[in-house]
This record gives sequence, structure tokens and C-alpha cells, in this order.
Amino acid sequence: MITTPRQTSIPGIAGRRLHDDPRVTRARAYLLEAVADASASLTGPRGPIGEGHEQSYTKTLARFSEQRGGNLFYPFLGSGLGRGPLVELDDGSVKYDMITGIGVHFFGHSHPELVRCAIDAALSDTIMAGNLQQNSDSAALVDEILELANSRGFASPRFAHCFLTSSGAMANENAFKLAFQRHHPADRVLAFEKCFCGRTMVLSQITDKPAYRVGLPPTIAVDYVPGFDSADPEGSGKRAHDALLSHLSRYPGRHAAMKFELVVGEGGFYPGTTEFFRPLMETLNQQNVAVVVDEVQTFGRTPAPFAFQHFGLGNLVDIVSIGKLSQICATLFTGTYKPKPGLLSQTFTGSATAIAAARWVMSQLAGGSLHGPDGRIQRVHNRFVKHFRAIATEHPERLSGPFGLGGMIACTPFGGEPNKVRRLLTRLFDLGVIAFMAGAEPTRLRFLPPVPVVADKDIDAVCGILRLALDDIAQESE
Repeated sequence: MITTPRQTSIPGIAGRRLHDDPRVTRARAYLLEAVADASASLTGPRGPIGEGHEQSYTKTLARFSEQRGGNLFYPFLGSGLGRGPLVELDDGSVKYDMITGIGVHFFGHSHPELVRCAIDAALSDTIMAGNLQQNSDSAALVDEILELANSRGFASPRFAHCFLTSSGAMANENAFKLAFQRHHPADRVLAFEKCFCGRTMVLSQITDKPAYRVGLPPTIAVDYVPGFDSADPEGSGKRAHDALLSHLSRYPGRHAAMKFELVVGEGGFYPGTTEFFRPLMETLNQQNVAVVVDEVQTFGRTPAPFAFQHFGLGNLVDIVSIGKLSQICATLFTGTYKPKPGLLSQTFTGSATAIAAARWVMSQLAGGSLHGPDGRIQRVHNRFVKHFRAIATEHPERLSGPFGLGGMIACTPFGGEPNKVRRLLTRLFDLGVIAFMAGAEPTRLRFLPPVPVVADKDIDAVCGILRLALDDIAQESE
């Protein structure tokens, strides 16, 4: 037991002194050492530990699935421990996590710096920051996000505001609220075909997937524009622009915003191009329609911190939403879209732990080693693609491209036949790799790997397991 005398006479802000207290310093070091020792045993994929424990785990999964009203996609309940790209389940098994909670765990599992952030944040008085009470970390985080957003391609800062929120869906909701208030009485939005926007009552109407809104009443009018086709760049650009002009002409003054995914995410990891997006955005600027870029999934994963920076489109963008790897989600917007009082407000912005983690994440994104043509993101992408192309050359019937962009990596197994892709995912999981699907017609296999912590040998091991899983599914069909 630590018995260092209490220090009560040091001048200054007590909350800041606390983190430098020798007792806290020692306790932090002990905790980090304990986490490192525990995670050291996670050296690669392995199966469940003990039949009795596995049965208990299965029962817990079944009960939890029933209580939440639907089955989990995978039989996954984590133990709370991992090591970089490896994560331990509560049945003792260990998997390579190549989907990272659909993009949340960008720095993998049990990262020492994120654990350090969590320890320090656990000492904060305000466990959940929100409308009436936020710690100084929130102000610092907003500064850091805006600095990163304004760091490339602007003579002067474009984004003046950043509103923190607790989910990517709320970041998108707030983006549309800003656009509708600014362009009142406009009552329609534009979006690309196959887009994903979220699952709230409004966002499920914008998401181009009818299954997500079965039984829900209509809430908002949406007009769809065809997306980029890499097989016909010029033709798809003309079709998209013609469709946009047709919608604007049919409903003059009625559109408040158009939502852009610069890399189609849930729809299959299809990147667009600057030449495709720029004419659309220029027309929207001319027609006084907000350009909203949804970066909930792309943020931090392209060869630039923001996808709009990668495509050189920042001067045309009005509102941006970010999330997933940022830990705290946010809506960035120009001064033109500053809201009237009362429009944006939330009881919960996010936990002190998430805000502290977000600040560390921003420092890493701003550091320079991840992005650029030779950054770690591009090198990880290239290594996966090298493996995919080798498999496709040997077995073109088993796997093909496209392969996404940056840290958003996708391939098409077995021509994109949905049932085979699902069986492949199950087999990968059994062999020790967690992946996911995206898109329809074709259905794709997608990876969102923990780029900063996945080593080349891990990528090689994952792709070796992918080969085994492809072999197994191919043999099933023979």
C-alpha cells in the first residue's frame, strides 16, 4: 500500500497537480507494466482455452444475443486485452483483428499510450463531458482537429468551427441540421447511390439500403446521383453531373445539402477521383447547396489525414463529419454555417477517456509518419495489395479487385457471391482473422487494419490465413 504523505500546500490548479503526484506516477507505471506483462502472452492466433470455459462462453453469448434482440455477427466477446493487431476473446482464443470494430481501433488493442490516456482520464472529475460541463481537454481537442483540417491547401483557415459529439451518426445529423437551418426553407438532400449515412430515423432514409428502413416512416426527401465508375471515368462523371442538374432543376431551391463519401465505405470501398468530384462540388457551390463530406470512415485512413485533402477539394467543402478512429466524433464547418443558438447541444459529448484518447490520436495523425506517398498507410496498403494480386493471379476465380484506398482495403472473393463471402468470413474467424463484408452485387471482403501497429509479418500471416480460407471455401464447392 502506498503511504506517501498527502501534498496539500502546493500552489496552482489542484487538478493539474494530481497527474504529477508521485503516487499517481508510480501507480501509472505499475498499471502499464501489468498490462504489458499480460499482453505479452498474446503472440498469435489460438483457439479457445478449455472445453468447460468454452461452453460457459457460448451460453453467455446466447443470453446476450437474446437480451439485445438480435444475434451478434461474430461470436465475439472480448476479454478486454489485446496486443497491437491481436485481440483476446473471453473464451481464451486470440484473433488478428483486421476490421478493428469497423474502424475504431486504428491503433490496435491495449496500446500503451492509449492505456496511459485512459488511466489519466479516469482521474478526471467529469466522467462524461457534455453540454454544461466539459474539461479543458475538449477545448484543446477542438483546436487540434481544426488545425489538422486547415493544415493543407488553404491560404487561410477554411473551417472555423468544430462541434464534438458522441457518434458518427450524430456528427452527420448535426451536419444536416446546419445545412437545413442555413438554407431554410430547403427540405431535400442529395446523395450518391449506394451511400451509407447512418441508422437514425433521418440517416436511414439517406442510406441507400432499403433493408435499413423497413417499417420506418419517411422523414426526409432524398435524390440520388450515380457514383463514380472506374471502368468509365468520363462517362460516369457526365452521368452524375447530368443527374445533379436534373434534380436541381426539378426542385429549384429545395436542396439544402449533398452528402459525399469520397471513398464509398459500406457500399464496397470504391474511391472516386478529383476529376469526378470537383465539377459536382463547383455546381453545388454555385447553386448555394452545402457540400457535406462524410469522413466518419475515411478520416485518418487515406494518404492525407482527411480524404478531402487527399483529393484536393478542401476549398469547395462546407461541412465535414469525422468519427471512428478519432474516438470522439465531430462536425467541422465554415463560418457561413455557424448555427443559431439552440440548434446544436448534447448532454453527452463523450467520456473523459475518449477525449484524452482522441487528443493522442490527433498528435499521431499530425506527426507525419502515417501519411504521404511513403507513409505507413500507403505501405500497409501496398503490402496487402501485393498479396491479393498474387492470389488473383494464381486463382482468378477466387479473388479479384478493386482494392480500395489507403487503410480501406477490399477484395472480391468468388465473384462477390454473398453466401460464399459470408462462409469465407466465418472460416477466417475460425482460423484467427476477423474481417467483414461491404457492398452488394458484388459483395466484398473488407479490411480496416490497425495500420500503425500491424507489422509486415502480421500482414503476411493474415494473407496466409486468407489463402487457407479461400482453399477451404473453394473445396466446399467442388
